[in-house]
Amino acid sequence: MTTHAAALAPIPADWPTDEPTARAVQDALRARVVLDEAGPEPDTGHVTGVDVAYDDERDLVAAAVVVLDAATLDVVEEATAVGRVAFPYVPGLLAFREIPTVLAALGALEAAPGLVVCDGYGIAHPRRFGLASHLGVLTGLPTIGVAKNPFTFTYEAPEAPRGSAAPLLDGGEEIGRALRTREDVKPVFVSVGHRVGLDNACAHTLRLTPRYRLPESTRRADALCRRALRDATAQVPSSASPL
Repeated sequence: MTTHAAALAPIPADWPTDEPTARAVQDALRARVVLDEAGPEPDTGHVTGVDVAYDDERDLVAAAVVVLDAATLDVVEEATAVGRVAFPYVPGLLAFREIPTVLAALGALEAAPGLVVCDGYGIAHPRRFGLASHLGVLTGLPTIGVAKNPFTFTYEAPEAPRGSAAPLLDGGEEIGRALRTREDVKPVFVSVGHRVGLDNACAHTLRLTPRYRLPESTRRADALCRRALRDATAQVPSSASPL
């Protein structure tokens, strides 16, 4: 296994800094989301987990990406990056806060990421363009979102057995699924990001959850980004300029 820690991630000069500009970017990029591809099959190639952690006092965000062998779930490679928070907190625009740092971490990888699994949403988002969709369009990679909680959408509780699912609905439109990954345990909320079908996204999620509610990709990326943030914040007191 190879581990990479990237330098302080830059924020692109043309990155949106206000809500109207960010919404205009969302509108432009949303038209590029691909929803008619099945995506990679489970147990083939790589699956990469993405997660972030914040230190609001220091205005820092740490991103981690963990590449797993899709068949064995063994770690192939991992990378982290730390950067300044790139955008103010605005519900529905959270991707703008963290994507520059996530892209820096992905860019440090030597292995092909394969399917990217985000701790968040794809099209199950009020503007149909959550982190998984945004990241997929920018990178061209197949992406899905597996969230711990639904956004504002409705669903019926799935049946108790593992693998049971129920539509995540916005009116009459299915925008994702509530998927039971452990028997009689709260479901996760799966949505398509880019270049993956919903059936396949759910199949991948079940393959990634042999023991726990959350995907192994997410669990490992969560632990890694928290560790990267601790290492970064240990260098300076909260009252000092970050890094």
